[in-house]
Amino acid sequence: MEEDIDDARERPGMDETVQSAGDAYRAESPGVAGTSDEPHPGRPFGVGIDVGGTGVKAAVVDLETGTLVSARVREKTPSPSTPDAVAQAVARIIGRIEESGHRTAQMPTGAGLPGVAKDGWLKTAANIDRSWLDVRAQDVLERHLQRPVLIINDADAAGLAEMRYGAGTGQHGVVLMLTIGTGIGSALFVDDRLVPNTELGHLEYHRRDAETLVSGAARERRKLGWKVWAKEFDGYLDHVYRYFSPDLVILGGGVSKETGRYLQYLTPRGPLKVARLLNSAGIVGAALAAAEAGGYRPPVSAGASEIVAEG
Repeated sequence: MEEDIDDARERPGMDETVQSAGDAYRAESPGVAGTSDEPHPGRPFGVGIDVGGTGVKAAVVDLETGTLVSARVREKTPSPSTPDAVAQAVARIIGRIEESGHRTAQMPTGAGLPGVAKDGWLKTAANIDRSWLDVRAQDVLERHLQRPVLIINDADAAGLAEMRYGAGTGQHGVVLMLTIGTGIGSALFVDDRLVPNTELGHLEYHRRDAETLVSGAARERRKLGWKVWAKEFDGYLDHVYRYFSPDLVILGGGVSKETGRYLQYLTPRGPLKVARLLNSAGIVGAALAAAEAGGYRPPVSAGASEIVAEG
């Protein structure tokens, strides 16, 4: 998934793969509770971390509302983006959040990473150093942060946030979120149940991985104007509709901030929304996933965005 541009595994059967959004990622958790050290005593808070190909970001999240209650602190993704280098960057970011007055040690902490996340491991490494495949990602982050950390695919994290607090709230049927930035991530939901690790940015498109042609970074690398890029992305979107027949598509990631430049050139086959949480969705969803692993269930939100395009 994705980051701001500016700033061959055997798959289990459907019964094993489709899991509730709250139960899709179970891990050791510090539990869920509010902290009296925050501005609203008793409210549930969590820490969300979003590791992307170009930036590492984190913030404290109000789990009742899906809003950030700290500054969103960002560093450039280290190069090379080895596990220890990234974990050190995350530790610095959390340190800066702590310095601003937020005591985070007892908060549920989740990290969205760009790859297939299972049982604390990254099984693929998209837009991140392949040395992540050699270590248990959860262990590396826990060692540097000195706390339990849940890891989740970064696009799945963004999708969880949009389904709970944003554009997907109350939507039934098949919902697909695409996060467009350094790559293209995806989060697929069937009647509010997450099908994890879909990674649809790697669908074949013109004999290439789609994200190498129509991600936000690809647009910049190929020096495409927004209209030309949008028409190519529209072709990829058509493939997605053919494969999954979604009842709703949500566009997120860094490119979601630029919809005024390209949305009019898209011809979706069905309802299309822009992510309400924009590029903070990954942070919010990572915190939510960690909290839900500890038993937290957020209240129903009525804050969904309106449909902005429909074929």
